[in-house]
Amino acid sequence: MIAPPVMLRTEGLAKRFTLHLQGGLQLNVLNNVDLEVRAGECIALAGPSGAGKSTLLRSLYGNYRADAGRILVRHNGGFVDIVSALPRHVVAVREETLGYVSQFLRVVPRVSALDIVADAARGLAPDAARAAAAALLHRLNIPASLHILPPATFSGGEQQRINLARGFIGGHPILLLDEPTASLDTANRDVVIAMIREAKAGGAAIVGIFHDAFVRDAIADRLYQIAPYQQAA
Repeated sequence: MIAPPVMLRTEGLAKRFTLHLQGGLQLNVLNNVDLEVRAGECIALAGPSGAGKSTLLRSLYGNYRADAGRILVRHNGGFVDIVSALPRHVVAVREETLGYVSQFLRVVPRVSALDIVADAARGLAPDAARAAAAALLHRLNIPASLHILPPATFSGGEQQRINLARGFIGGHPILLLDEPTASLDTANRDVVIAMIREAKAGGAAIVGIFHDAFVRDAIADRLYQIAPYQQAA
């Protein structure tokens, strides 16, 4: 049996932060991270609070620039190194290949929930994008009466579901999920579990942080353990 292709791989990845208000103190967070994720696989990042799970996820997306190593993302038939790629290339990878769902929605003033989600659709005409967005919002139990409203005043759980709809509508072949069910009740949690399983079945490679053990056990194929490496220099 032929193994599914590798979609994301890190090699010797390291990240440190410089604390300028502490005299330039350097805090090492990640060191020599080697991670490999294949199509149709979900990897759950594990480790205690402060070990660097969120730092790793943000580094994979290019929000944090790694200090050493490589982040290889399968994109348009080849691999792009997120660490060394030009910013415009990173943007292209995000648009076509690498999706990210953060814990919190970045609210856009005066833009409706429907348009926030539809804007993230890939390769769809505007009407089709809005229809797909409405279907996802309905699936995530966001009532139609809220679709036309800006989500600034929505509850935390409603905002998280809009964020999830925005992350999943693009159908990216690689998904990074940061606590996607943290603010959800049981019914909506189960909807998200089903959506993640469907993405996996469709070949998506997924890396995520899932502190909810039920969610983790329901979707993760394996754990990737991150040990604390906070050594000041």
